[in-house]
Amino acid sequence: MWDRAELTAWLRLLESPGIGLETARQLLSQLGSPQAVFELPGSAWTDVLSPRQREALSQPPEYLAAVLEHTWDWLRADASHQILLLGDADYPAQLLATADPPLLLYLKGRRELLREPCLAMVGSRNPTAQGRDNARAFARELSQSGLCICSGLALGVDGAAHQGALAAGGSTIAVMGTGFDQIYPKRHRALAEEISQQGLLISEYAWGMPALPTNFPRRNRIIAGLSLGTLVVEAALASGSLITARLASEAGREVFAIPGSIHSPLSRGCHALIRQGAKLVETAADVLEELPPGMLGHQEATAEGDDSPALCSPAQQQVLDLMGFDPIGLDALQQRGGWTVADLQAQLLELELAGLVARLAGQRFQRRAGA
Repeated sequence: MWDRAELTAWLRLLESPGIGLETARQLLSQLGSPQAVFELPGSAWTDVLSPRQREALSQPPEYLAAVLEHTWDWLRADASHQILLLGDADYPAQLLATADPPLLLYLKGRRELLREPCLAMVGSRNPTAQGRDNARAFARELSQSGLCICSGLALGVDGAAHQGALAAGGSTIAVMGTGFDQIYPKRHRALAEEISQQGLLISEYAWGMPALPTNFPRRNRIIAGLSLGTLVVEAALASGSLITARLASEAGREVFAIPGSIHSPLSRGCHALIRQGAKLVETAADVLEELPPGMLGHQEATAEGDDSPALCSPAQQQVLDLMGFDPIGLDALQQRGGWTVADLQAQLLELELAGLVARLAGQRFQRRAGA
């Protein structure tokens, strides 16, 4: 159980403006605890703090009382609401071995998942239908093989990865870029609640922290740090997923990427990673064979998804053959096959309803894996 005075000291140290993690680490390394920091006169901080930092730390910030009350109430509301400190015995070894491990993490859910082998899965917030399918299928297979799927609760690939792991009865960790009272994105509130029941929510941000743009690149270091490797499902060249992949590589972890169409902007990030040395991945088995032997306690997967072809009419199969696997516009497809627009649209609608074709923006279509 937390002591209120101890919690107050931790929050004051970490929430004071201008006191970053590195400065807090230096103070703790010299003095041992947050309480010890505030028991000394400000003159004792001279070697570590600048004049502006000493001033900031000399008085609690105005909002600290509200943060403290809400955090105290949150901790007492549910046994699954916990705080993990850098010095705790069960602090994840993988995260501890990184260059910038958080000093304090808020947890909601199954704390024991921190001992499980994790794989990060990240990608575009606006993936293609096939990218979303790939995220779910790989997460399902990999979680069934004994990996805990770690991602960032974002729209798109992140959400699909969490959903795939949960649907398979596996485990998943969501690392948030906000306080627990500020679930982002809002449409993932139900998903976050499901993860808190079956998996684990993590944040280094205190109550009240909104979704600031600067929070998410920092959140990515935790996703990469918790994991044995990072799988990028679909990403543009400017994607934040590439930050996670870079952090994983810098920490000596494996980086995996699923290739895609040479015409798709959402494949270029993955292709760039592959050129830089990431492993090209086509099946879940491609990931599992690169992980340390004996790490997983479950049977390893051999492929992702169900590749058995769905039944369709000869006319629909002809349309699928004309499409190939790259996104294609209605006009281009008509030119390839000589169909009338009405007949082609009718066949595409049937294929879409059967889950064999995805409709993209701009009257474009894409054949889905297994079709």
